[in-house]
Amino acid sequence: MEEQKKDGQINIELSEEIAEGIYSNLAIITHSNSEFIVDFVRLMPGIPQAKVKSRIILTPQHAKRLLKALKDNVARYEMQHGEIEDVSAPFDGFPMNFGGPTPEA
Repeated sequence: MEEQKKDGQINIELSEEIAEGIYSNLAIITHSNSEFIVDFVRLMPGIPQAKVKSRIILTPQHAKRLLKALKDNVARYEMQHGEIEDVSAPFDGFPMNFGGPTPEA
């Protein structure tokens, strides 16, 4: 485990395998009173079945920080490159829980 530096910075290790990333074109988000679960899925055209490629489990506080960070980054991106077009996804109408647990507030 990496030690925190005295100036408040931490060293973060990024392996080659993780650095390659995993492509996802769908995120399914469920939550309980204690955690948010984000499943990243890759849907392929014409194939009715898809697999979860990655699952991230967050505390509610970290989920809110992620939301803020995404909003900030999208705003900066749009300032540089123009507004991102919000188009309907080809999977509109899919049930968003895919038979999994129903989200709770």
